[in-house]
Formats: sequence, structure tokens, C-alpha cells
Amino acid sequence: MAKRDYYEILGVLRNASQEEIKRAYRQLALKYHPDRNPGSREAEELFKEAAEAYSVLGDPRKRSTYDHFGLEGLRGEGFTGFQGFDASIFEDFEDILGNFFGFGDIFGTRSRRRRSYPQRGRDLALELEVKLEEAAAGVEKEINLNRAEPCPLCGGSRVQPGTRKAACPTCQGRGQLRYQQGFLTISRTCSHCHGAGEVISTPCEECRGSGKIRQKKTLKIRIPAGIDTGNRLRLEGEGEPGEAQSLRGDLYVVIRVAKHHFFEREGNDLLCDIPISFSQAALGSSLEIPCLDGTAVKLSIPSGIQSGEVLKLKGRGIRDIQTHRRGDLYVKILVKTPENLTNEQKELLRRLAGLSGQNLDEVDRSFLKRFKNIIH
Repeated sequence: MAKRDYYEILGVLRNASQEEIKRAYRQLALKYHPDRNPGSREAEELFKEAAEAYSVLGDPRKRSTYDHFGLEGLRGEGFTGFQGFDASIFEDFEDILGNFFGFGDIFGTRSRRRRSYPQRGRDLALELEVKLEEAAAGVEKEINLNRAEPCPLCGGSRVQPGTRKAACPTCQGRGQLRYQQGFLTISRTCSHCHGAGEVISTPCEECRGSGKIRQKKTLKIRIPAGIDTGNRLRLEGEGEPGEAQSLRGDLYVVIRVAKHHFFEREGNDLLCDIPISFSQAALGSSLEIPCLDGTAVKLSIPSGIQSGEVLKLKGRGIRDIQTHRRGDLYVKILVKTPENLTNEQKELLRRLAGLSGQNLDEVDRSFLKRFKNIIH
């Protein structure tokens, strides 16, 4: 029976890139892998067919021959179709299938990347609250951790001092169990020693064979100026220890900036409300406005300002954590209506209204005019 076109088998166009061909093959190999289709002869054949197609199209030289002369051209070079797996085809793919199915050396080969390395330590994370003033200026903080440390008795080896680990009797120290499944030789991680190849017969009494104990630790951390809620600081090597004295994990500190009683933050800008009197709003004024750093700055209030208007003080916000440019301070003016007026004060206001041509019992005519323009 004539063989199907290799491009058709992988489901790619003839001008597909090498990366597209590799990706298509991986998807098919995962779909038709015998472990996902136990006992299926059809899946096994499709798996072989995809492997054969990739053995040609995944090799630029063979692909060029196939494109110009077809399968006959390959046969002229000694290619006779699928004859088993070439380890070089799967160097990039072995770990993917291995992780997916829980297998080790799937194709009975030893990948150049499959080595036994001690597992790196676990990362830790905690949340730290800082004041707005601290976030703006930067501050040094102490943080307390309750983290795992290497056992002081066994030094992290997990065995009782004076004893040693023994070779795993299940896998004879190899860490893997190999068996045949169809045309594949599959290696599975040993469930007894979990791939270590060794077992502990006498665990450490101090840590009960874990190699670690929990201890309290105090660290000093520098909070940079301009930090904001949600920012993370990474402290390299301050996580938990790894196995067999390997690298420690990292510590991630997630920052939360507490709300301020006076200032509100928006990015690197600050906002605040300043109440002023009716007289200050009408006549204008010059006020000292407090800043987040404890200083004060003069703010000129123009005469006739209305309640709700916002004035800007340039460069009085928070310094950007990366560019170090400072944001601005926006001051919202709130005109405070006088209360508990004396008779004399009331009379003066009535006279002012009269001089201004105001009728205290009517809506302002300019507002009525704007309203009519809106509804029409």
C-alpha cells in the first residue's frame, strides 16, 4: 500500500518551518502515545507513522531530498522507512513525554540532559505592609520568618549519624524500573526510592528523616523609594534549603502600602483635600500646604476659586521607583460654608448679595441658561 505524504501525516504545509514541523509532531506523539492508548493497534501505527514522517521532515537534508525526489529519492540514499527510534530525534522531546506520562528514559536511550540533580529549595512568599511615607522615602524593615533549615544533627543527610543510606532493593540503586511496552522500552521512576536509588533504614532522630527542621529567622530588608502596593521584592537564597545541600529557594516579599489619613496615592501622584473659607475663596489667599515628606509648600489660591477645583504642585508627589522622576501633588479645594453666623454677619452677606444683584430666593440665572441649552 502506498505511503501517505509525510506533510499530510503531520498536518503541515510544504513550506512549514522546522519549528512548525517539530510542534506538529509533538502534538501527534502525545495524542497517539501507547500509554494513552493501551492496546490500540491503530494508535500504535499512527504513532509509528508520525515518527517516520518526522525522521525525514525533521532533518533538513532528508527533507530537501524528499521535496525534490519523493520517497524514491530517500530510498536511493538507503532510507527504508521506519526501523525503530533514532535517539537523536527525541533529544528535545524526551523530557516532554517523560514529564507528561511520568516516565524517565522513554525510548530506552539516555538523553544528554537527563541527569540527576539535587532539587532546589522551595521559594517562600510573605506580605509586608509599609506606611505611605515609608514607601515614598524608602525604609529598612525587619521581617520574621519561620522557615526550614538543614538539620543540625544530620546536616541535611536525613540519616542518623553513624549510619548510611543503602541501595534501593527494588531498582538496585538505578532509581528507575525499565520494562517493555509494545515496541517501546520504557523507564519509570522507582516508586520505592522515588528515583534516588537509595533508601534510609535509620532516619535521623532529630528531623525524623526529613533533613530539615523549622527555625525562626529575622532578616533585614531594604524597601526602595517609590515602591507601591503589589510590587514584589526578591531575596535570592532566602527561601528554604534544597536537597543534598543544593541551592536554597528565594524569598518573595509582596508589598502592601497602608492608606494614609490625608494623602491619596494614584501612581506617583498624590491627592489631598484642603478646606478654605468663603472669604479666602472670594478674595484669594496664599496657604502653606503640608507635603508627605514633612515639609510645607506655598500654594496660591486665586480669587473667585470654586469648590471642587484642583490646583497642581509640580514635583511634590512620589519619586518613581525606576526613573526617579517625581510625580505631582494635586490639591482639591473645598470651600467651607460659614455656620452659626451672627446677625451682623448675616446682614453683611445680605448687603453683599444685593450689591452683586443676587436674589436669594431665585436660582442663578446663568445656571438656568446653561440648563436650557442642555435640554434643547
